[in-house]
Amino acid sequence: MVGTGIFTSLGFQVGDLPSGFAIMALWAIGGVCALCGALSYAELGAALPRSGGEYHFLREIYHPAVGFVAGWISATVGFAAPVAIAAIPFGVYVASVVPGLNPLFLSLAVVWIATLALLWDLRLGAGFQNSSTLLKITLILLIIAAGFYARETQPIAFAPVAGDRALLVSTPFAISLYWVMYAYSGWNASTYIVGEVRNPARTIPLSLGLGTLLVMALYLGINAVFLRTTPVSDMIGKQQVGLIAGVHIFGSPGGKLMAIFIALGLISTVSAMMWIGPRVTVAMGEDLRALSWLARRDERGIPIRATLLQFAIVNLLILITTFQKVVNYVQFSLTLFSALTVLGVFVLRWRRPDLPRPYRTWGYPLTPLIFLAISVWMLWHLLAAPSTREPSLWGLATAALGLVIYFASPKSRAL
Repeated sequence: MVGTGIFTSLGFQVGDLPSGFAIMALWAIGGVCALCGALSYAELGAALPRSGGEYHFLREIYHPAVGFVAGWISATVGFAAPVAIAAIPFGVYVASVVPGLNPLFLSLAVVWIATLALLWDLRLGAGFQNSSTLLKITLILLIIAAGFYARETQPIAFAPVAGDRALLVSTPFAISLYWVMYAYSGWNASTYIVGEVRNPARTIPLSLGLGTLLVMALYLGINAVFLRTTPVSDMIGKQQVGLIAGVHIFGSPGGKLMAIFIALGLISTVSAMMWIGPRVTVAMGEDLRALSWLARRDERGIPIRATLLQFAIVNLLILITTFQKVVNYVQFSLTLFSALTVLGVFVLRWRRPDLPRPYRTWGYPLTPLIFLAISVWMLWHLLAAPSTREPSLWGLATAALGLVIYFASPKSRAL
């Protein structure tokens, strides 16, 4: 979860939400939404323990066609887009520290290196994943500690002031929320690799629930520090807010060093999504004969073909689009299928009440209802706002293409 979003998205929020309270409320609501979603996914992951995430859940709960469309989104852009979204700012951060380097070349290079590492040895990729995640968390804790001890602060108030109530129900708040949910994306990641997790009935709920709570605390802390130490005018519309804030907290040399650490942390996001995404494609290949060639694994259990397919899509996205356009394009579809999955907790309890559930959603039915309410509100504004309507419709068109492919493909199981 701790990846590109926390170091890049604030610059796209502060312009429309000129209030410290509104920004902190935005990240708190996003965290609550992610936590409610995680608690709901945990029940499904424990009750339906197979890798694939939404693809597996939706085909079991509703219909194989619904699952296929969700899997199609995941296989084409759902994971490829987050990889591109992490690789693009990686190039920007490194190039801002080392002048003369080409950001596009750097973005492509990090994807190539991470993919080669995963194809060479899965244990090497897993070891790097753990160490780089620890590095990111340590970096964020360091930034939070230094930021709260900084002497030079900005005149920003975190207590509510006049006009904040109107901001919380405004269209800019809803649009900004999808940037926040993009930053929280990954709260459901462990459900995509259930089949490769020991004791999923215990591990999946713990990883989803505790992981989301930890990330929520880190995100609130670091955003408070960014706002406390850095002029809002310096961050508006900027992608590299981590570097900008780092210069204000540590000075120019320290800020550049922090940018290097942020870039290293972004590598783990690239690695994680390149690791998890192909598992969805493999699950689809196991169920549909037309995609059976994607289900093949080598003798080490690595899905080489599925990984290379995602690798190709990532390279294409980096070459033809921009950071903001990729986020706008993918967020609507991901939010829609996450909402359908959480709704599936209610549907599955009604249709299969006798299904063994090693874990039941804490706070049911309130927690899934909170997630659904926030998601529907966000989806409505994404379609209504002119700036996000077109990319959202393109996301729906991609889903519709997946539906056409499903009904045009042989339905017999591949394996």
